[in-house]
Amino acid sequence: MSIKNKDISLEDPAIREVAYKIAGEIIISPNPGREMRKWREQFGLTQVELAAIMGVSASVISDYESGRRKSPGSRFIKKFVKSLIFKDVERGGIVLSGLSRILLGSDMLRQAVIDMREFSIPITINRFCEMIDADLITGENFASTPLLGYTVVDSLELVLNVPSFDYVKLYGATTQRAAIFTKVYYGRSPMVAIKAMQAGMGGLRPALVVFHGTKKVDQLGLEIARRENIPLALTRIEDIEELIKRLRSIR
Repeated sequence: MSIKNKDISLEDPAIREVAYKIAGEIIISPNPGREMRKWREQFGLTQVELAAIMGVSASVISDYESGRRKSPGSRFIKKFVKSLIFKDVERGGIVLSGLSRILLGSDMLRQAVIDMREFSIPITINRFCEMIDADLITGENFASTPLLGYTVVDSLELVLNVPSFDYVKLYGATTQRAAIFTKVYYGRSPMVAIKAMQAGMGGLRPALVVFHGTKKVDQLGLEIARRENIPLALTRIEDIEELIKRLRSIR
């Protein structure tokens, strides 16, 4: 169904604010096509699916994302953003629910979050780790636990700059998600941050913690994971862009 046949309203202040921020990021980006692809993948849509909603051919979306077409105009971007939102609302607003927490949070929180997605179909921790080439080092008995999404954060930005009261927004629409920390050297500070999250949220915690950037976890970090009964994994993927690519390929 094309969005022109069933338009959506942006009267809801939260949805409107999210729409403005997505459109703004595309417009000011030095590579609008790449930004469009990022948002399309974050909303879990293929080029064909998005094109059908917008009422254009999939090649048009492909051309913009690859840079074969010049930067899209404001009317196209507006339709693009509304199409993403329309499909998510149709699916229950899962992505919007999570995004509103991050995009409407503090500037420091937005800078710390690298990527965030909700899954339309749950994936087990074991399968999730396979997809991102990660090994569970604690909590192996949780391998069959389902995940409903993930959040990738810059661990240094989070620990040094984000106020603890903003931590709850990292969970997006659900706590049943993987918290992936990049720029990890020892693994101590992210686990301390997670303890702080639990203290401020009545014991809520991520279903899985993944470290990117280290091959060995500090003993304190391991002990916190074991005592708090939190599955902890290390990914062998070194390049952050490759990690994000793998994460966005999860359907």
